[in-house]
Amino acid sequence: MRLFWKLFLAVLLIYFLPAGSFSQDSTKVVPDGTEGETMDVSTNDTVLVSNHWYEFDGKVSTFKIGGGILYDFVTYSQDDQSKEQIALEPDIKLRDFRIIFGGKIKTKRFITWKAGLMYDAAEGTWLVRETGVMVGIPEISSYVFVGRTKEGFSMNKVMNGYAGWTHERQMAIDVIPILADGIKLLSFFPKSRIFWNIGAFADWVSYKQSFSTYSSQFIARVGWLPVFTKDQRTLVHFGINYKYGVVKDGQIQVRSRPEANPAPYFIDTKKFKTDHSNQLGYEIYFRSGSLMVGSEYYFHKFTSPEKDNPTFEGGEIGASYILTGEMRPYTTVGNIFGFIPVKKSLFQGGWGTWEVILRYSTLSLNGGKITGGKFWRITPMVNWYVSENIRLEFIYGYGVLDKIGLKGVTQFFQSRIHLQIL
Repeated sequence: MRLFWKLFLAVLLIYFLPAGSFSQDSTKVVPDGTEGETMDVSTNDTVLVSNHWYEFDGKVSTFKIGGGILYDFVTYSQDDQSKEQIALEPDIKLRDFRIIFGGKIKTKRFITWKAGLMYDAAEGTWLVRETGVMVGIPEISSYVFVGRTKEGFSMNKVMNGYAGWTHERQMAIDVIPILADGIKLLSFFPKSRIFWNIGAFADWVSYKQSFSTYSSQFIARVGWLPVFTKDQRTLVHFGINYKYGVVKDGQIQVRSRPEANPAPYFIDTKKFKTDHSNQLGYEIYFRSGSLMVGSEYYFHKFTSPEKDNPTFEGGEIGASYILTGEMRPYTTVGNIFGFIPVKKSLFQGGWGTWEVILRYSTLSLNGGKITGGKFWRITPMVNWYVSENIRLEFIYGYGVLDKIGLKGVTQFFQSRIHLQIL
């Protein structure tokens, strides 16, 4: 851990440099598959932002280095039933520490590359994160990404985790691996405003990684923007997601924490035999200026005759409002939301950006002959974007765990320090 603290202090020094070094145009977001570049969502043309000290212009390729740190604190208040179900202790824990590299190759055809490393605090090891090459195919209004990346299932799962409005993704997409190795096609047709992402993946390289629970999988995500105004202040986004996966080694264990990373797993199926799974769900989002409302819901069906072919289900509904007037940007490369811009940071004499959020989420791992438990949680929270590089999160959660014949109530008191150069 000494190495981590040295790196942590070094990054802190970087973040507290004069804020003028980190100014960012409010139209820029980081699309999936191109973390080394920024995307101008008004034109969909990828551009190099050259006013940052961590971006360089080479002869063959541009080059950008970035990274991020998430550090969590959590404490709990449990009723008697909850204490019987699970033991909880206050904790302060490193959530995520990563380094990323990327750039745009100087060819006539659009080509970007990226590489990422993450320190896994739970395992005490470094892991290769999203790494690969993206090629633009304007002839068919598409991009293709080859390498290690997000599968393409669920907007909230696909988008950059550091850009999410809540502290953790909803429990129902914990069933989907965070990464996979393969190929993914991303398409958007401006006239019809229809998009799709399709991908095929295998575990030839990642079979020893902890996230590799499938030996192969096929993903399809199809959607439509029935409303997408020219000024982009109002949009309605519909999407449908499907996944077919061949389960690695003929068995799987599905489990989820209660949207508190330092906490133990609340619901858990334990390992059970299964050949493959089919997963299906929807995503719907409405954004009008500073207001965003969205919902995603998913069904995960596993073929397991001895367990009566269980289906697990869950989802979320939530709302976000940015009190200081900024708007969460949306890019049609991957059809995801991006990083909230900060008009005037604390270091520039402003108050930064303030966002309030309310979310309800649930996941049931009871299905067939499996009783892994059911958990739901209501989460109000506040995000303070001190600058584009510093975010503080203040989180309360009220959750109910239905397991072992008891319904236990747990209250969560959480906070997070969120530092990034992305």
